[in-house]
Amino acid sequence: GGAREAGARAMTARERTAEREAGDRYDPVAVEARWQARWDESGLYRTPDRAGDRANWYHLTMLPYTSGDLHIGHWFAMAPSDTIARFRRMQGHNVLFPMGFDAFGLPAENAAIERGVHPKDWTDANIERMRGQLRRMGAMFDWDREVNTSAPDYYRWTQWWFLRLYERGLAYRAGAAVNWCPACNTVLANEQVADGRCERSGDLVEQRTMEQWFFRITAYADELLRHEGIDWPEHVKLMQRNWIGRSEGAEASFALETPAGGADEIRVFTTRPDTLHGVTFMALAPEHPLVAELTTGEQRGEVEAYVAAARRASELERQSAEREKTGVFTGSYCVNRLTGERTPIWIADYALATYGTGAVMGVPAHDQRDFEFAQRFGLPIAVVIAPPDWDGEPLAEAWTEPGTLVRSGRFDGLPSEEAKGAIAAQLEAEGHGGPAIQYRLRDWLISRQRYWGAPIPIVHCGACGAVPVPEDQLPIELPYDVEFLPTGQSPLALSDAFVAAPCPSCGAAARRETDTMDTFMCSSWYFMRYADPHNGGEAIARAIADAWLPVDQYTGGSEHATMHLLYARFFYKAARDAGLVPGGEPFARYFAQGQILGPDGRRMSKSRGNVVPPDDQVERWGADAFRAYLIFLGPWDQGGPYDVDGIVGVARWLRRLWTLAADPPAPGADGADALAPLREAHRTLARVGDDLDRFRLNTAVAALMELTNALARLREEGRGGAAEWAEALRLLALMLAPICPHLAEELWERQGRPYSVHEQPWPSADPGLAALETVELAVQVDGRVRDRIRVAADAPEAEVRALAEASERVSAALGGRAPARVIYVPGRLVNLVGG
Repeated sequence: GGAREAGARAMTARERTAEREAGDRYDPVAVEARWQARWDESGLYRTPDRAGDRANWYHLTMLPYTSGDLHIGHWFAMAPSDTIARFRRMQGHNVLFPMGFDAFGLPAENAAIERGVHPKDWTDANIERMRGQLRRMGAMFDWDREVNTSAPDYYRWTQWWFLRLYERGLAYRAGAAVNWCPACNTVLANEQVADGRCERSGDLVEQRTMEQWFFRITAYADELLRHEGIDWPEHVKLMQRNWIGRSEGAEASFALETPAGGADEIRVFTTRPDTLHGVTFMALAPEHPLVAELTTGEQRGEVEAYVAAARRASELERQSAEREKTGVFTGSYCVNRLTGERTPIWIADYALATYGTGAVMGVPAHDQRDFEFAQRFGLPIAVVIAPPDWDGEPLAEAWTEPGTLVRSGRFDGLPSEEAKGAIAAQLEAEGHGGPAIQYRLRDWLISRQRYWGAPIPIVHCGACGAVPVPEDQLPIELPYDVEFLPTGQSPLALSDAFVAAPCPSCGAAARRETDTMDTFMCSSWYFMRYADPHNGGEAIARAIADAWLPVDQYTGGSEHATMHLLYARFFYKAARDAGLVPGGEPFARYFAQGQILGPDGRRMSKSRGNVVPPDDQVERWGADAFRAYLIFLGPWDQGGPYDVDGIVGVARWLRRLWTLAADPPAPGADGADALAPLREAHRTLARVGDDLDRFRLNTAVAALMELTNALARLREEGRGGAAEWAEALRLLALMLAPICPHLAEELWERQGRPYSVHEQPWPSADPGLAALETVELAVQVDGRVRDRIRVAADAPEAEVRALAEASERVSAALGGRAPARVIYVPGRLVNLVGG
């Protein structure tokens, strides 16, 4: 009878489901459009600076570059981040989750040139289109706080920040060997050069000497090495530490035999001062400023040809261990102050102007590159660090390990590690150097000889020099009517109306600076402006900074570790020292998402032709399905290849969920069965809450899928009381809200609950209801029941066996024998077959 009744109930449920599906099918596009309009109308996501007793929580995802349409990669970065932001809001925080556009920069200018349109027009059109696509995502962005880094009311404050850095000695102009991209016709920062090539165009980068503007990021090198008090992925911290590259050693002066170019010495930095007695040559980088001065007439032609060739080689090529060492003798000499020996000065392209002082002391016996160079050119190889059991014979290769000093004067016999400090101390005592710390990091080069960037607020006066523009004259606006084709100099230099300006100091005719700022300048402080975007008198009010900064949770790609993330940390520390912001780090927590790859398994890129636009998929399946698919794809910090077919299963799940939640509850059941749906909901709630808290978003979706299946099965079986079903479906809508915000809102309303589901607190799992049910198992020995035990329904076999063998009755029946095998039927019995 019971089975027939259950079957009848199941049939009724199926019929009712089919009937409802026919008249009330899930239309995600209509549902999402309706709720997005309602959210905008009600201002649901406008974030006050204070919200009662709610604690502020600043949640941020990296703003997109205005390169055109959004692609899958944008969704993969933003939709999961929105899920976490919504979860934090439900946990009781006043969450700020803003959005804006990184709009200046070389890609926009080049794209505009290719299309024959103005960079501003191209950028503004892109912003309009991207804003619509972002809104279609259904994220809880506070659009009242939108920023556009190319708008004058934004870059006015970018210029203001430049002046703050300038007045603190952190912005300066200097002649320097710089990375020049011939395709882009502009200077690149070191961080924008990958494997000797322009990160954007892929062309080999040349070295040129030019007057450039820099930010003194090296002033904060030691502090940037430290990451105390911030929760960041270890691999990102390691990338920054390696990029900064702190090395301890000594600086040593070599006297020029003949002073040249106003200099009477060459200084080198070395991590091996213990080898100074073994120097047999000096190698200068081809870009070293003394090269031309030190080159004798006889050597000039050969040196100039070598320098020209070196400019065409990438740094990666020049540093390659496999590459044959090349060089040219300058004809000049320097003197080793420790030994008094005359040392020839060469040019070698494995010496780099961007590392150390641009000069390398050649110690062939104890550096493999120097060893190969000396062998190639017949230079002496003087052993000064003796390997263990060295017999005094020439070395077959450089000895780079610790050893004992020989042929080193009064330092003979010292262990090499001890000698490092002793020789550095002698250099210091004699005024020829001493202990020193060197960084791989170089000051941040911000000059760009292009149009589409924030103008640098400096005027050059013949009498007064470089003069900062007064703050009340900001912004220095970009003129619209400018020929912005790349010519090797800034297009602004061709605009007389822009260039001509009175000197702010003496009033005489002067010239504006025509370089524009690196776009990374704009993105180094945008997160501050989000907090106070409409302030016309300050970049950010200190009270607002105290309310929101630092950012509580930042999400983005780890490919930004040595550019944006490092620059923003420097910028924030400088702002702190100016008394403008609290704390010393901009981002308290940082989560580095992985990359979603194209269908070909490679990183999505327009140049590779594997970019997948999301619009068609969103229009077909809905934003919620697309969000859930990307979240379900795998761990967010790993990413993976995009498979367009994968969304079908997720969309099918959401339709099942719709049907389940929209169908009226089955008739109430009594007893333990009444609690069945509630138990399933609370078990899932415990999992989902923990998963979201730990950014395990894919397993949170998996848990909700399992809950949907479990509840559907219970409904088919007619289990669960009416009140319990209502509460289970309420919890389901709440758990769904961060992941599929539109569908959750619709289900919430259909349950007759007040607007909005996104204003509700995150529910707490009831430990009693979430606890796994137990089952009673019969324990057999050789097929005969000897005892019964209760175990968790999902207990593993090993645990069940251990509990069975622990029974006194079972132990007696076995008579001391170890079971030869165990037969386990989950939920029913365990049979121990004796040996």
